[in-house]
Amino acid sequence: MATAHVASSKAASSAALVSRSVAKKVLAVETPEGAGAVVRRSIGTPKLRNFSPFLMLDHFKVSEGAGFPDHPHRGMVTVTYMLEGQFNHEDFAGHVGRLGPGDLQWMSAARGIMHAEMPIHRDEAGRKLPDPVGLQLWIDLPAKNKKDPPTYQEYPKEQVPTALPRPDQPEETEGRDWSVKVIAGSSHGVESPVRTPDQGACWYLDVTLKKPGARIFQEIPTGFNSFIYTMGPAPIRVGTPDAPGASNPIEASTAHEAFHTLVLSNMASISDPKTDPASVPQETGVWVEHAGTKEGEEARFVVIAGEPLDQKVVQHGPFVLTTKEEVYQTLLDFQGAKNGFERAAGWKSKIGGR
Repeated sequence: MATAHVASSKAASSAALVSRSVAKKVLAVETPEGAGAVVRRSIGTPKLRNFSPFLMLDHFKVSEGAGFPDHPHRGMVTVTYMLEGQFNHEDFAGHVGRLGPGDLQWMSAARGIMHAEMPIHRDEAGRKLPDPVGLQLWIDLPAKNKKDPPTYQEYPKEQVPTALPRPDQPEETEGRDWSVKVIAGSSHGVESPVRTPDQGACWYLDVTLKKPGARIFQEIPTGFNSFIYTMGPAPIRVGTPDAPGASNPIEASTAHEAFHTLVLSNMASISDPKTDPASVPQETGVWVEHAGTKEGEEARFVVIAGEPLDQKVVQHGPFVLTTKEEVYQTLLDFQGAKNGFERAAGWKSKIGGR
């Protein structure tokens, strides 16, 4: 991905803190994925499809003996964010890497890549390591970028910046007792090094509320589709009524437990020729509050937002294009090792057979 893009949005300190609300709630149920892997999938299931630019969200855990050996992609982005354990990566272009807790890989498959993603369960001495756990998000690419060369952006946890409450800002505009790992986009004056396309840009924020009553107002660019994925252990509330300045306390009494995807409202997406745009509340972000009661128990969740793409999605497994003809051509390209898949011919990873 070649172009830096952080969508403009009004600063919370200079605009009304109009919170988005929960428009839809989907439980991510544990489902076996292959031999030994378990995923909690929400986006990409019958309950939550066509949520541009997002294609899939998996909260995965991979047991010993499982993995994701050699496989191709085209036309989309995979974002792998590790929570526990370690994963090896290798592709047909010679790119190799290892991801550990807090590390990030942002891979644009674009015109074509073939790679393997395999867990590490034992150290060099044979001692058992924690099973790998993480989040993998699939994002659609703008049609004009689907023929670009594949690229990687990889950042160890030390290079993923953290936003914290600012002493010079009143808690009425930021909340208190929180931290945000800024994976993509920006939060409270901190910007991620990740670069996304000039269309279909994505914000990705890993938020921790540290104790009961803690709260945060996170800005979200106007018009972006957005959601929260809850990871617990403590529940959260969205659009809290007691947050100073919050003018949309919808869902205020509902506590959302772990492993739910909360699709947020998007007032800017409402198109009615009879409605004066100035009369539609311009949601500037989302208030989220720690809804637990146990001291020492944190509430962790991700806030993810993306610019919707005005294009069709025609998906065949790991290939994501805009027409059936393009999918058919992709199958021919992969089988014939051409048009981006030249290096797939006879290629086998060193890690995929383990």
